[in-house]
Amino acid sequence: MAPHRPRRYTVNVSWQTRTRAARRGAAVRAGEDEDLSIAEVCSRLDLSPRTVRYYEELGLLPGVRRRTGGRRVYGADEIERLRFVQRLKALGLSLAEIRDLNAVHAIAGSTRAMLAHLDALLGRRLEEVAARMEELARLRDEIEKYRGRVTSRLGALGAGHRRER
Repeated sequence: MAPHRPRRYTVNVSWQTRTRAARRGAAVRAGEDEDLSIAEVCSRLDLSPRTVRYYEELGLLPGVRRRTGGRRVYGADEIERLRFVQRLKALGLSLAEIRDLNAVHAIAGSTRAMLAHLDALLGRRLEEVAARMEELARLRDEIEKYRGRVTSRLGALGAGHRRER
């Protein structure tokens, strides 16, 4: 049996590390218009409208503008923030932890404070992953031992094989 290859995730935690003008310039180059509907955002980011509205409700997406009819309008900053949330979720951070990062940034008013908090969260997450990997390695060993006993019993039953009808 071939050894299991773990997935490799490449994660960019560059949210809010560029200036607003640089983010807008990158958004324009990427073809992201300034006024996107929730449907367009969901299509680009593979999210459901319910998820986007929930993130807004939790405070993960503050300051979403609305058109005169009350429809939400999303720009480059919101797109970048949603991508950041997606990256952090892929790393296993909870929505509560991501909300805490937003609070740290809002209170401290700096990317440095938010990144320091993120570093601590990721350090804890690494410890959790390492512990889980050890747990899974023990489980794999136990399964291999048990499978060996099953195979041995099958062999013993095959040697004294009697046909059952």
